[in-house]
Amino acid sequence: MKRVGCLLFAALPVVITAGVYVLTPAHSDDGTSRPSVSAAPHGAQDAKSRAEQERAEDDEVIADLPPGLAAPAEKELAQKLVASAENSTLDWRSAYGYIEDIGDGQGYTAGVIGFCTGTHDLLTLVERYTKAHPGNGLARYLPALRKVDGTDSHEGLDPGFTAAWKAEAKLPAFRRAQDEERDRVYFNPSVRLAKLDGLGTLGQFIYYDAMVFHGPGTGPNSFYGLRERAMAEADTPSQGGSEKKYLDIFLDIRVKAMKSKRTDIDTSRIDTAQRRFLYDGNLSLKTPLTWQVYGETYKVP
Repeated sequence: MKRVGCLLFAALPVVITAGVYVLTPAHSDDGTSRPSVSAAPHGAQDAKSRAEQERAEDDEVIADLPPGLAAPAEKELAQKLVASAENSTLDWRSAYGYIEDIGDGQGYTAGVIGFCTGTHDLLTLVERYTKAHPGNGLARYLPALRKVDGTDSHEGLDPGFTAAWKAEAKLPAFRRAQDEERDRVYFNPSVRLAKLDGLGTLGQFIYYDAMVFHGPGTGPNSFYGLRERAMAEADTPSQGGSEKKYLDIFLDIRVKAMKSKRTDIDTSRIDTAQRRFLYDGNLSLKTPLTWQVYGETYKVP
C-alpha cells in the first residue's frame, strides 16, 4: 500500500509568509511540558515552508525540545513501523531494491520509502544521485523518467529499468542516497513541523507516516492539506489544545482521505496501529509495541 495523490511539489512555488510567533507554555497530554509556537496565518503553503526551510525562531524552539522521533532508536522504530505498512516487514533495509507497479496510477513504486515514477520524488532522487555519481546505472533512464513524471506510464523504462534499479540498490552509495532523500523530503519536515505543533514522539510519527502515504503536497488530501483540515476542527497542543483530541481528529481525516480514493482500502496502518497507540495513551511511543497491519501482527520489544 502506497501513498495516494501526485506530489509534484517541485512545481509549486515556495512562498514564505511572514509569521508572528508567540511563545507560551504548553502541556502535552503525555505529562511533559514544552514551549509552544503559533504562527499566523496558518496556510498549508506556509506550513510547508516552515517545515522545509530553517527559520531562526523555529530553530530556537526546536533546540529546547527533546529529540523525539529524531533520536536514533526512535528513528529506527519509525522506519520499522512504516515498513510494516509499506512492505509487510520490519526489515526496512530489505526494501532498497524493491520495485513494482502496484496499480495505483503512480507508475513504478520503488525503494526504501516508496518513491514513485509518477510523483516526482523518484525522478528527483535519480537526478540528485546522478549529480553526485555520474554514469550510474540509472542515469540513462533520466530522459524517460522526466517524460513519465506525473503519469503512470512505463514508456522508455521497460524492460530494463526495474533490473537497473535492483542492481543499483546493491551499492552503498545508492542506499545512502535513498536514505538522504527520505529524510530530506519526508522525515525531517514532518518531525520538524510536529514539534512546532507541540506533538510528542507518537504525533511526530503520525505526521511522518501521513507524509509518506499522502505525499508532501498542499492539496486537500496531501499531508499539509490534511493538517490544515485537522486544525480547522481542533487546536494543536502549541495552540493550547489537547494532543490526544487533535491527533484523533487528524487520524479521522486521514482515513477519510484514504477512502476517498478507494472505498475498500485497508486502513489498518491507522486503525490497529497508530490509533491503538494513541488510545493506549502512549504519546511517547515507548516500547514494547504490538500492532497489526493487513492482518499481520508485529512486535518490537
